[in-house]
Amino acid sequence: MSQDNRIKVRENGPLLCTGDIEVVAEDGYVLGKSDELVLCRCGESKNRPFCDGSHKEAGFDNSGIIEGIVSEELEETEGPLKITVHTDAMLVAEGPMTIICADDSCAAKRNKAALCRCGHSANKPFCDGSHKEFGFEG
Repeated sequence: MSQDNRIKVRENGPLLCTGDIEVVAEDGYVLGKSDELVLCRCGESKNRPFCDGSHKEAGFDNSGIIEGIVSEELEETEGPLKITVHTDAMLVAEGPMTIICADDSCAAKRNKAALCRCGHSANKPFCDGSHKEFGFEG
């Protein structure tokens, strides 16, 4: 049910991932597999890569509205969404997905996306390499 694989960017909060979702470490170790997972994007969670609500205390601020992203022609229309947690870096989502803005509008359909999890990207929810500059450890 890949057309159901969605990553919703929550205003001032986490990424809500729904569908056939698997979160893995770089070495392939499965960190979570579910039809609904909530991933930290503020960089403050004590349960990274999963959200623990720390964005509220941290004052994480992002509208969750994405502009200027282009949809891709999906290579596959069915299949799981695999999200790989890169050490001290981004999340890489691979598989058919729809990225949804906080206002429920569709930002794009993609096969791959590099997502920020340090909270510092100037291109949220996407990674722009800011984790290097800010010394993110995750």
